[in-house]
Amino acid sequence: MKIIIAPDSYKESLTAIQVADCIEQGFRQVLPDAHYLKLPLADGGEGTVDAFLYALKGEERYSVVANPLGEPVVAKWGLVDNGHTAVIEMASASGLQLIPPHRRDIARATTFGTGQLLKEAVEAGVRKIILGLGGSATNDGGAGMVQALGGKLLNYQGQELEPGGDALSNIGRIDLSGIDPRLKKIKLILACDVNSPLCGVDGASHVFGPQKGASEVQVAALDEALDSFCRVSSELKPEINPDFPGMGAAGGSPIGLSLLFDYEIRPGIKMLLETVQAKRMFKSADFVITGEGRMDAQTLSGKAPIGVARLARSVHTPVLGIAGSFGQGVEALQDSFLGLYATVSDSVPLSVALMHAEKNLVQTSASVASAIKLGFDTGTPANT
Repeated sequence: MKIIIAPDSYKESLTAIQVADCIEQGFRQVLPDAHYLKLPLADGGEGTVDAFLYALKGEERYSVVANPLGEPVVAKWGLVDNGHTAVIEMASASGLQLIPPHRRDIARATTFGTGQLLKEAVEAGVRKIILGLGGSATNDGGAGMVQALGGKLLNYQGQELEPGGDALSNIGRIDLSGIDPRLKKIKLILACDVNSPLCGVDGASHVFGPQKGASEVQVAALDEALDSFCRVSSELKPEINPDFPGMGAAGGSPIGLSLLFDYEIRPGIKMLLETVQAKRMFKSADFVITGEGRMDAQTLSGKAPIGVARLARSVHTPVLGIAGSFGQGVEALQDSFLGLYATVSDSVPLSVALMHAEKNLVQTSASVASAIKLGFDTGTPANT
C-alpha cells in the first residue's frame, strides 16, 4: 500500500514537516508495511519556504531584516533551481506571528523587511522570485517594500512618509528614480490563497484588518489610505487594477509590487503541487492524507487541503483530511474527502490543544489507519 502524506502546518503548534512526521508515526503503528511518501505543503503563508526547500532540495538562507514594527528579526528564505530562483515568504519578515498580540499595530506595521529580503535575492543574482503573501501583519499596500528597494513615498509637501498603512492617507507623489533596474528583469510570482480586491467591503482592510488587530475606525481609515496609494500608483502604472482578484492579499501588497516588478498572482497551493508534480504522485497512491490546523468553510478558498483533495480526486485517488480541529462550515468539505477527522473537539481549550498537538495527532492518525485497515480487511475501504 502506498500512502502520500501531504499536509499544511498546524498554525502555532506544528510545522508541515512535523505534521507529516506525526501522521506517519500514527499510521505505522497500524500499517507498518505500507510505503509512505511525505510532501509537506503550504499555500503561500508560513511554511512556504520550507515546503519548496523540502520538495526541491534547495539551500536555506537567513537574513537580519526589520519585522513589522521595524525591529530586527532573523528571516529565513531559500534558493532553488541551482540558485536561479529565490523563495521568500512575507510571514518570515512581516508576519503576524512575529509580534505579540498586545503590541500589534496595524496602522504602522510595514512590509519593509520583506523588501529587504527581495533585495537580498536580487543581490544573489536570481532570475525568478516566488513570494508567498500569506500571514502578514501589515496593511500598507506593499509600501514598505517599495521604500526598502529604493523608492520614495512623499506627501504633498515633498516629505517622506512614515512607515505603515495609515501614513498612505497623506501620499502625494511616488519617486522611483532610486529603484534598482535589475528588478524589471526578474520574474516575480506571488503565491496567495485569497481572491480579495484591494478596497471595499471585500478588500484587504475590511476582511483581514480585524484579524490583524484593526478597530472599526482603523478599518475605514486604512481602506481609504489604500485607495489613495492605489490612485497615486496608477499615475505611474495606469494598468493597475485594484479590483483584480488577489490585489487585497497581504494588506494590498500587490499594489506596491506593481511599481517594482512585472509579476503574476497564482494560487499558492496549486503552484506548489505543480512544481513537485504531485498529480503523478497522487495517481500512483492508494490514499492521500492531508490537513491543516483548523478545517472550516475557509478551507474551500484555496487552502492547501482543498487543493490536495481536488487534485487527488481528479486522478481518482481517495483523500482523507486530518485537522487539528473543525470550524464553522466544515460540512461543506465533506463531498471533497473520503473522510474527515479532527484531533480534538471544539470544547477543548486552544491552549490545551496546542500543548498536546503532537500526541493527539499521532493518536488520531493511528485511529484513521485502523479504519483503513478494517476496510481493506473486509474488502470495503472505510468511509467515515
